[in-house]
Amino acid sequence: MIARRVPAVLTIAGSDSGGGAGIQADLKAFAHVGVHGMSAITAITAQNTLGVQAVEPVAPRMVVAQVRAVAADIGVDAVKIGMLGSAETVDAVIEALGHVGEAPVVIDPVMITESGATLMDDETREALVERLLPAASVVTPNLPEAQALTGSGPDVSHEELARRVVALGPRAAVVTGGHSREVVDVFCSAQEVVEIPGERFPDGAAHGSGCTHSSTLAAFLALGRRPLEAARLAREVTSGAVRDGLREIGSGAGPVDVFGLAPRHGRAPSEAAD
Repeated sequence: MIARRVPAVLTIAGSDSGGGAGIQADLKAFAHVGVHGMSAITAITAQNTLGVQAVEPVAPRMVVAQVRAVAADIGVDAVKIGMLGSAETVDAVIEALGHVGEAPVVIDPVMITESGATLMDDETREALVERLLPAASVVTPNLPEAQALTGSGPDVSHEELARRVVALGPRAAVVTGGHSREVVDVFCSAQEVVEIPGERFPDGAAHGSGCTHSSTLAAFLALGRRPLEAARLAREVTSGAVRDGLREIGSGAGPVDVFGLAPRHGRAPSEAAD
């Protein structure tokens, strides 16, 4: 019997030294779904659950080199793009995407951390909107990010925001609802607009939820799921990760948990496997 190749998914994003978001969250989400995870780091952050203390960008040429290396040897079945940090990095990512063929691209437009740190200036946002979003299969902003991308005010409806994001060039958008009272994601493409309802977990931990959602969605695309189905599955996985979030980790915003680690904490290896 010929072994079936495991899909390989690439995250192009920043590193979170606290392990809650960025490439660390992405790789955990990839593993949860059952795909091989690869990474091209765009920036190194010094951060913990209380916030970001320092950011060191990775040289644009190194971003391209990372993508070229894995694409040439392993291949890329889907791409998730997260923190970019500068217009130069945006351009590097556009160049790097030339090495991944027709792989679907999911963009999480990371602009503000859970702790409130700004990660994208106006020049970078303009480069993202004008040059990178048109390359996206799916873009996954939350409500504040969708407003910033489209220049919309808070009075614009969730559905209209999704339509405006799609008008910027991506083939589809999921405007996530974690910042809304109803906790509803809105999926929008040229063919349809669909609400994906969810549940709020006030006692959960949400650090890394946006990264987890977009990387899970990319993983399901790599497995051959259609964008709407992938968005529904990503919402389900992310909701569970927030519900099971590790509130006892650190003194600030705890990370999401896609593996359900807390219930297994303290068990012997044989017990954890049961």
